[in-house]
Amino acid sequence: MKFAAVGRVIGAGVALVWTLAVPASTFNVGNPYEAEPGWGELPEGRKWGATSAIYPSRGGNIWVADRCEQNSCVGKENLDPIFLFDKDGKVIRSFGKGLLVWPHGIFEDVDGNLWVTDARGEGNRGHQVHKFSAEGELLMSLGKPGVAGPGEDQFDGPSAVLVAPNGDIYVADGHGSEGNNRIVKFDSRGELIEIWGTTGAEAGEFRDPHALAMDDAGRLFVADRGNSRIQIFQQDGTHVATWTQFGRPSGLFIKDGILYAADSESNRTWSGNWGFRRGIYIGSIKEGFVTAFIPDSVPDPDNASTTAAEGVMVDAAGNVYGAEVGAQQVVKYVLRR
Repeated sequence: MKFAAVGRVIGAGVALVWTLAVPASTFNVGNPYEAEPGWGELPEGRKWGATSAIYPSRGGNIWVADRCEQNSCVGKENLDPIFLFDKDGKVIRSFGKGLLVWPHGIFEDVDGNLWVTDARGEGNRGHQVHKFSAEGELLMSLGKPGVAGPGEDQFDGPSAVLVAPNGDIYVADGHGSEGNNRIVKFDSRGELIEIWGTTGAEAGEFRDPHALAMDDAGRLFVADRGNSRIQIFQQDGTHVATWTQFGRPSGLFIKDGILYAADSESNRTWSGNWGFRRGIYIGSIKEGFVTAFIPDSVPDPDNASTTAAEGVMVDAAGNVYGAEVGAQQVVKYVLRR
C-alpha cells in the first residue's frame, strides 16, 4: 500500500495543500532490511560514543564521527572523533583529536574533502564548521571558535553542512528549537552569499534545521525537525514544498531518486508528533510516496529520549546505515534475500 504525499507547494502565488488520510503508525509498506547492529570495529580499547554523523566516501568507504566514547569530546581530547572505515567496518584512519566538542553533521564533497559540524561550544572550540582533507589536514574553518551567536560570521549549534557540486556551502544553523533556525550559504572560499530562515512554522521558517540533502536537480532538502517536516528549496532559498509524510526527521540522505529520512524523535510524550513511528522512512523524491520503513528496535515507542538513527546513509550496494546517538552505535541494514 502506498500513501499520498503530504505537503505544501507554492507556485504562481497559490498554495496547494495535501492532507494525509492515514496516520503513519498504520503504515504497511514493509521493511525489506535485516539489521546488523554494532557495525564498525574500533581500535582496541576504544568504545563507541554517541554518533549522528555518517556519510559515504569514495571507493566504498564510510566516514563516521562519534563523540569520544560519550556524548561529548570534552575531557576526551586525546581521542580521535573522526574515522574512515572500509566497507567491512575496519578502520582505515582516524583524526581530529582536540579539535571538536560535539561532532554532529558530516559530508564529503566532490573533491574528496570532509566537512564536519561542531554543534556545541567549550572554551575556544565549537560552534564551527571544519573542512578537512581526506588525510585529516584542517583546510578551512567557518564560524568563531567557541562563540555562539546570530552574526554573519557566527553559528549557534550548526547541525549540518552540504557542499553543492559548484562548491557553494550550505550550513543548517541552529541545533534546538530556540537557536538561529536558518540556512547560511557561502561560496567555496567561505565568503557569505546569503542567509534565509528564522524561527517559526511557516514556509521558509524553521525549528531545529537538523540535516541537509540535495537531489540531482539541485533542490535542497532540509530536515526541519522541530516542525516535524521536510522543507525543499531552490538553491537561492526559494521555497518549493513542505513534506510531513517522512516523520520527524533528524537525518536525510538521497540516492538514485530515493529519500531516506531518519526519525529518532517521534512519540506522544516528548515530541508531540502523534501517529508517527521512529525509524527510517524511505520513499521517492519525485512522487513523495513512502515505500518502505525500517522501524526502531526500541520496544517503547514513547520513550522520552532519542532512540533509533539520527544519521543515515546508503552504500553502493543499497545497504542502509543508521548512526545512533542514544544506543551509541552504527547499525547496518542489509537487504533481505
